[in-house]
Amino acid sequence: MRLSSEIAAVVTGGASGLGRATVEKLRAEGVKCAIFDRDEDRGNATANELGATFCKVDVTSDDSVNAGFEAARKANGQERILVNCAGIGSAMKTASRSKDTGEIKHFPLNIFELTIQINLIGTFRCVAKSAAGMLTLEPLEGGERGAMVMTASVAAEDGQMGQAAYSASKGGVVGMTLPIARDLSGEGIRINTILPGIFETPLMLGAPAKVKEALAASVPFPKRLGNPEEYASLALEMIRNPYFNGEDVRIDGAIRMGLR
Repeated sequence: MRLSSEIAAVVTGGASGLGRATVEKLRAEGVKCAIFDRDEDRGNATANELGATFCKVDVTSDDSVNAGFEAARKANGQERILVNCAGIGSAMKTASRSKDTGEIKHFPLNIFELTIQINLIGTFRCVAKSAAGMLTLEPLEGGERGAMVMTASVAAEDGQMGQAAYSASKGGVVGMTLPIARDLSGEGIRINTILPGIFETPLMLGAPAKVKEALAASVPFPKRLGNPEEYASLALEMIRNPYFNGEDVRIDGAIRMGLR
């Protein structure tokens, strides 16, 4: 897809981290962008800074997502690009015993459900609604109507201790990539998934320096955390390249996550 000011995009989780970096690169190409995010203050600030449209959206709510797409399309027109970066992390063993008291507890099921709702169902909700909108568009040169990118994680393949919920949610994203690509292929809509490794996101930047240094040292090469711009660069390649479809791609410096 040729990126220009005639193209509109929606980026979920676009107020910070990987999503913000993607909005920056799309805007640099002139693409009209709408940011979906729950953080109203940061979302408005990012939109004002980058010349984008902010829509306060909770991806777990049908009504909220519908309202977000309605507002985005009113401002920028029907999107041909969707990039899904909205997500949360969660970490706790499936069941464990306290070393101090011997108390036994298990992973809270409400947190498991929330992780699935945001990372997996929320992603599919936005994909399905965006794809339905793209079907109303006339094809571009080559028959393409749109391109979508989903965000999983290396935890989809290398889940560590305590990551059952997170890995399940991200593994689901990987698992639905090819079926969605096949569902939409007849309409000229492509979809791919990125599996980031350890990136400099707001959550990671808040970690102690020693923790970040240890994580960086665990990456084979380059020995550092990933830059959100590197994620965004891959997302744009997936959007631009018309033969990129139905793929799941790791971007992780060759890391393979250990037990913990």
